[in-house]
Amino acid sequence: MDITNALPVECISHIISLTTPGDACRLAVVSPVFKSAADSDLVWERFLPSDYKLIISNSVSSSSLITSLSKKDLYFHLCHHPILINNGTMSFAVEKQTGKKCYMVGARDPCIEWGSTPNCWKWTSTPESRFPEVAELVYFCFFEVNARIDTRILSHRTNYVAYLVFKFGKSIDGFRSTQLASRVYVEGINDKKRQGLLLDPSRNTPQLFHDRRDGWMEIEMGEFFNKNGDNGMLLCSLLDFDIFGTRHDLVIEGIELRPKKG
Repeated sequence: MDITNALPVECISHIISLTTPGDACRLAVVSPVFKSAADSDLVWERFLPSDYKLIISNSVSSSSLITSLSKKDLYFHLCHHPILINNGTMSFAVEKQTGKKCYMVGARDPCIEWGSTPNCWKWTSTPESRFPEVAELVYFCFFEVNARIDTRILSHRTNYVAYLVFKFGKSIDGFRSTQLASRVYVEGINDKKRQGLLLDPSRNTPQLFHDRRDGWMEIEMGEFFNKNGDNGMLLCSLLDFDIFGTRHDLVIEGIELRPKKG
């Protein structure tokens, strides 16, 4: 018996909604009936985060997306076009394979030590950034960058990786041999665990360092498993302890949290 004739489209849509976004796209090419079912709002509403309407409503410039796009088009829009929330200090996106939440805390939101001192940091705009401003290190021998994010807004039962998103200006000389210390932990828990990082791409491993192909580079700062969202406040911290060197030409866009692949 042909299942496309035996079941209403709504039933097929419900079955497909229990799979994955990738499965839905593959099933859409099986037949016209499957395409209608797989492309339906019922399916893609299930793949979107349950609180996506609240998140989008926090972005004034993107609030019309909810009514102007089908749920499938909205899903892929959020995969490829992060939206700014929290007054432009944070961005939100959807991970394409799973529909889980991705956040980037922009440079204006993290606590950058001496960030308000023009001789140390300056705030500039660049067309490569999703944020109105990025932080550029002018001249400093020590710095610390902290980003905080409430674990309640992250996807549950998800292993997240934190990435520093950055690039260099004219020179990376000040960072060729400098080892920075990164920490990713829930405040008050395991706050002593640190990971050494080198920002020089030529001295890094492919597992930690990536070219994002959007004008920025990223390096893994650490991992965090968000079980039920009740852990508290997640802190992603980057520190430079080398008081004998000087740093400059480092541009920071922000710190991004994405589900770990695989």
